[in-house]
Amino acid sequence: MYSEKEQATSTEAIVAATGYAVGAVVGIIAGPAGVVAGAIVGSVAGAAAGAMLADSTRRKWHHDEALDTAIGVYDGTIGAAPPDAPAARVGAFSAGSSGSAGITPSIPPPSEGPMQDVEA
Repeated sequence: MYSEKEQATSTEAIVAATGYAVGAVVGIIAGPAGVVAGAIVGSVAGAAAGAMLADSTRRKWHHDEALDTAIGVYDGTIGAAPPDAPAARVGAFSAGSSGSAGITPSIPPPSEGPMQDVEA
């Protein structure tokens, strides 16, 4: 797997090379001087676009790393309460997590059916 720096450099190089080729092809319209100018301008624009793309990828990667660390993916505590959380008052599972939430009807029962006349 590539390091972050290697991946950013390869992304910039690929986009710069693509910009070089596109600039050269567009520059064909103006002749040989246009090919050279188009290749230069295209590679500069491609390198800039590649740098922005690499920066965006780096920022997303760091954000995902921070989220994974916060929820406990790396230290094996995923979903566990933090150490400073208050203790549970009742040592029972909730109705929703134990699967018994739908057994008893809710009070009052849900309003189903056609719209009711609330003005009457």
